[in-house]
Amino acid sequence: MRRGTARLDLWTIGSLLMTAVILMPVVAVIALALFPTENIWPHLIDTVLPGYIRTTVLLMAGVCAGTFVIGTGTAWLVTTCNFPGRKVFEWALLIPLAMPAYVIAYIYTDLLEFAGPVQAMLRDIFGWTTPHDYWFPDIRTLGGATSMMILVLYPYVYLLSRAAFLEQSVAVLEAARTLGCTPWQSFMRVGLPLARPSIVVGLTLALMEALNDFGTVDYFAVRTLTAGIFNVWLHMRNLGGGAQVAVVLLIFVIAIILVERAARRRKSYHNTGTRNTPLVRIRLRGWHAWGAAVACALPFALGFLIPATQLAFYAVANFEASWNAGFATYARNSLVLSGSAALAAVSLGLFLAYAARLGRGPVLTACLRMVSLGYAVPGAVLAVGILYPFGMFDNALDAWMRSTFGISTGLLLSGTMFILLYAYVVRFLALSYGTMEAGLTRVKPTLDDAARTLGRSPIGVLRHVHIPILRGSLLTAAILVFVDSMKELPATLLLRPFNFDTLATHVYQFAKDEQIERAALGALFIVLVGLIPTILLSRAITQGKETPTT
Repeated sequence: MRRGTARLDLWTIGSLLMTAVILMPVVAVIALALFPTENIWPHLIDTVLPGYIRTTVLLMAGVCAGTFVIGTGTAWLVTTCNFPGRKVFEWALLIPLAMPAYVIAYIYTDLLEFAGPVQAMLRDIFGWTTPHDYWFPDIRTLGGATSMMILVLYPYVYLLSRAAFLEQSVAVLEAARTLGCTPWQSFMRVGLPLARPSIVVGLTLALMEALNDFGTVDYFAVRTLTAGIFNVWLHMRNLGGGAQVAVVLLIFVIAIILVERAARRRKSYHNTGTRNTPLVRIRLRGWHAWGAAVACALPFALGFLIPATQLAFYAVANFEASWNAGFATYARNSLVLSGSAALAAVSLGLFLAYAARLGRGPVLTACLRMVSLGYAVPGAVLAVGILYPFGMFDNALDAWMRSTFGISTGLLLSGTMFILLYAYVVRFLALSYGTMEAGLTRVKPTLDDAARTLGRSPIGVLRHVHIPILRGSLLTAAILVFVDSMKELPATLLLRPFNFDTLATHVYQFAKDEQIERAALGALFIVLVGLIPTILLSRAITQGKETPTT
């Protein structure tokens, strides 16, 4: 079944075509940046670009540090220690992943601003009357935006770190303890270095999401490169300049990927002990136990419990005003778009994963690597790269129809649901492909061989053997793509048709107008949908991993 060289069959040709379609936006952005109709690159360098770069670097540094400390620290506690509430925190620490960063940014701004309940309570307690009587941190700053992202992005690091700690060799950890290391020392000297590859991948995912964020940085007036694309394109009316800023953002993305790969190059992290021996948890007592409980409770409370409770309060209080025909339309738009994206991404991901199973030639391997980079491209960059070629096509077709038949076709593709759906598939295909590939690796090749000897074609083997086995993976991939599409904001804002809104853009518009109460129902709906994959992920990493306690 497997081949070592490339074969130009249906699967390879299909993979090549998909690669071309996926890479088209990136190629279009680079081409537009190099050959803009109006070159404002010198002006950008002299004015706003250095500020965009500096702010983006500071944001990435803050997100990286915060997610590392919270993610690895809590993962180590719930994996190796026993303390009050540990079993609850195992899954609760993942739940903030369901909360979009821009949603908690709106909630905490409403809670912490001068007219909000927190400062009002402080003024009542201490008798303060004006802002000059006391100091309170301003949340609408770079530090505030960084904090909001940390609260919802640390689960990426927690998830992968915990999985790595669960898989570590018990013998190595026990050897460290017998050599006199305390639990903390064994974590720092043994556990943390062994988990390094997983931690780096988690940090990479968190940084990718931070670069893609627009709602938070726009609401807090933090001028990152993503916000700069919107500013130069929409406010300065210069698509070429927006593409040039997008290329700088792509350089950041490529740098993150290269650093992640360099961190694992020529390094081995193999287990050296018997995995069948269960890890014995350390029973914490006294203030150590309660300190661990508080350390795990704070990220969950700040990242989900407090904002979700406030959203629920707003949603109930404003239910009659929010539950109307408009909300039903926004919900339907989101569900239809996200469902269509999930169906398309799962179908294409299954095709690519099965093509890889049939034969990993050099051409096919290169294609699959490039397709997997789609998730790393921020939504704003995709929007620039999609609108430019489709706009050129629409304009060229309209001009030809006018000159030939005297008929105007208008914009057939630009500003339609088609390119919005295309953006979702390009961005989230990597999620589907990765899930399908992982599922197929668990299917023994002998099943393929047996089916082929019975006369089944490769398509027949896929249909009658693999798809029934992969039902769980298919469902998981569909849910992941569906939820991420529901939350996607930058690409939706730039590519949506005229007078077309999803729940994400609906929430953004109301929050931007300082009416977060009216947007609470839509935000709560997005959060509740996001809980589904979070629960599935938690069950996946805990199933069969129960360990005893000393």
